[in-house]
Amino acid sequence: MERRTIGAATLEVGAVGLGCMPMSWGYSTSRQRGDESLRTVHRALDLGMTLLDTADMYGPFTNELLLGRVLKERRADAFVSTKVGLLVGEQHIVANGRPGYVKRACDASLRRLQTDVIDLYQLHRADPEVPVEETWGAMADLVRAGKVRALGLCAVGVREGRRTGTRRYDGTIRQLERVQQVFPVSAVEAELSVWSPQALDALLPWCAARGVGLLAAMPLGNGFLTGTLTPGEGFEPDDLRARHPRFTAEMMAANQPIVAGLRRVAHRHGDAVTPAQVALSWVLSQGPHVVPVPGAKQRRWVAENAAASVLRLTPEDLTELAGLPAAQGSWD
Repeated sequence: MERRTIGAATLEVGAVGLGCMPMSWGYSTSRQRGDESLRTVHRALDLGMTLLDTADMYGPFTNELLLGRVLKERRADAFVSTKVGLLVGEQHIVANGRPGYVKRACDASLRRLQTDVIDLYQLHRADPEVPVEETWGAMADLVRAGKVRALGLCAVGVREGRRTGTRRYDGTIRQLERVQQVFPVSAVEAELSVWSPQALDALLPWCAARGVGLLAAMPLGNGFLTGTLTPGEGFEPDDLRARHPRFTAEMMAANQPIVAGLRRVAHRHGDAVTPAQVALSWVLSQGPHVVPVPGAKQRRWVAENAAASVLRLTPEDLTELAGLPAAQGSWD
């Protein structure tokens, strides 16, 4: 697989990464299979998908434990990205950016992951009660201590996107400017896909100008852009899509033209090419410092995602995809 370099620390990863969250959290837990998840991670590494993206809150903790079983055998094959800063409570999720907590959380992640160093340690969310510079300073101390190689930040956008004229990630960019004064940012993780392109407006150019990598989260639109979901499909209560406005039967039907456009482009490249591969190739085309991190918990999906790294979209393809209708349904 093609390799991509991200960040001032020149971190090298496979062009397509593996989002590990669905194996333990966020999607239907009744369909999770531990053994298949382990085989999926091994298959991803075999295919050159070196970036494994996780967080301590996924589970919580169980996702890191699962990856630790793989890393114990194959640490040299993997680039490990995990996150800190969110705690899962009984009723809701809360942020914790206190320096002491960050350092303890890192030690706990290292134990669960069965490794001596985390390649990319990301701040999942800033704590509104703690100046972000203090949190970032604690994370920088972990780099100096040799426990972490590089630092990243997960971007949070406002609800409105570019269709309304709002620059969705202005707040995140201000936050990035602040922490850059403390210690270099190597990567930003933000949602980026054909149906959620808002990061292209200001966040991606900010990263490109500074040599910061952009890890594209949800590049397959939580599964919608694969074309494998049908309007009216029910989601179990613990599946995050059960509460997502774009996954109501009405909105899934309304957004079918987006999938149809992906299918048209895929058809031009051969019967074996899928809408998911076109969606990932679109993300890859946004810049050499962009790495899509699609979630997967089955080997067949990992193999399909990896194959997207060799699909090259034509100018005609990109023009057609740029002309697709805006996605309907928002969090508001």
